[in-house]
Amino acid sequence: MTVTQPQMNIVVTGAAGRMGRALIRALTETPGARLSAALERDGSPFIGQDAGTLAGLEPNGISVSTDAVAAIAAADGILDFTAPAATVSFAELAAQARAVHIVGTTGLATEHMAALKAAARHTVIMQSGNMSLGVNLLAALVEQAAKALDASGWDIEIAEMHHRHKVDAPSGTALLLGEAAARGRGIALEEHAVRVRDGHTGARPEGAIGFATLRGGSVVGEHSVLFAGEGETVELSHRAIDRAIFARGAVHAALWGKGCKPGFYTMRDVLGL
Repeated sequence: MTVTQPQMNIVVTGAAGRMGRALIRALTETPGARLSAALERDGSPFIGQDAGTLAGLEPNGISVSTDAVAAIAAADGILDFTAPAATVSFAELAAQARAVHIVGTTGLATEHMAALKAAARHTVIMQSGNMSLGVNLLAALVEQAAKALDASGWDIEIAEMHHRHKVDAPSGTALLLGEAAARGRGIALEEHAVRVRDGHTGARPEGAIGFATLRGGSVVGEHSVLFAGEGETVELSHRAIDRAIFARGAVHAALWGKGCKPGFYTMRDVLGL
């Protein structure tokens, strides 16, 4: 006798955004996952529209709503690529509903992360600056390289480029890579990051991790980590050509999180890196 596994009911927040629409499409394509609600902010012109049509698919009968409380209370998981304040509110609702909360929101400050980790005492929260398998593999390689290449002889620079609509800088992915480099060196990123250079800056501080941010066009995401030594360089890079990779990774993480104990996780846990 064949036993049919129950589908995981998943809410997409920020449903009308680029990532929200990609998440709806990814849910439609993934066995074992089902879109149960699509949320947007109060005042959005997309309220009441069919979520399937919004994502460029056939109508699915799910109207875009603002009722986060009801939607999350009835769900098994949430896919959240919104804004820091909204993400904290969703985390509180996820904790109450014991729903898996997948967080791809960038620009999270220390206080936001503290709130997510507090909510993770009651439910599974998986947060990552990038849900791509390739990027998370890149981060693991960056950590190994930073550990192997001594800070006294090798400088680290992280360059990233995104589309003109990107609102935060450096990107969450660039910071993820910076954290990986800092772990490899056994240092705190916030104490060694150099995000802005302008004017007469003087010599580069030993052990600094530099960031260069580019914005323009429709670039989905390009990231390079450069290890510059005396007479040689090593460059590790990743180029995203379709944001569907992030959506598929987020859905995969939600399905993975359904069987986990409450706690705070990262994409490294999901991928077993």
